[in-house]
Amino acid sequence: MISVIVPTLNEERALPATLEALLSQQGSTEVIICDGGSTDNTVAIAHRYMDRLPLDVMAAPKGRASQMNAAARKARGEWLLFLHADTILPVDALTAIKNCSDDAGVFHHRFSGSHWGLKLISLLHNSRFRKTGIMYGDQGIFVRRKLFQRLGGYPDELMEDIRFSEKLLEHTQPVQLAQTLVTDSRKFEQIGVWRAFWWVLVILWRDRVGRIARLEFFAEYR
Repeated sequence: MISVIVPTLNEERALPATLEALLSQQGSTEVIICDGGSTDNTVAIAHRYMDRLPLDVMAAPKGRASQMNAAARKARGEWLLFLHADTILPVDALTAIKNCSDDAGVFHHRFSGSHWGLKLISLLHNSRFRKTGIMYGDQGIFVRRKLFQRLGGYPDELMEDIRFSEKLLEHTQPVQLAQTLVTDSRKFEQIGVWRAFWWVLVILWRDRVGRIARLEFFAEYR
């Protein structure tokens, strides 16, 4: 079985499309939505799908790592798939994971918008993974549950996906599946594509030189 873990925080606009895409998936699955204190209709929308999906809705302290770790502790599947609430899976996503002989990986990524800057960001995402094995959360990280537990889950800090990837690379080489998932580009478009791209580069640079600091402006849109 595959456990699909969706951390949410005020995702009423994007969540319905994400859950609709899960309805078309084949195979044994459970969906766990872990909310970090939404003040909009996110939780109510999730509950509306409980009679159509094998869905559990829970809460955890705000923070993507905190929410994903809490849901992972509740998950029962052989595989854990961490899916952002604004990201739509391809129709055969869960079958592709089930047939994967490796221990972890991501999907090919693209944004929903047509701005060429978004295409460039996705290109960089995909090429960076092929060169480094470092995974971003919006690429749909999947990992065998026992391995995830052995690694202690996501570090509860900024850029938890990169920190987890670094730990994972000490044990296995993740793969990238050919199937493409699509992330809603609205948050980048709200900020401004190039401005958002700049903030991403700044965060990565600060991380690379060992001077991590929370950028509140960017964190608001995560």
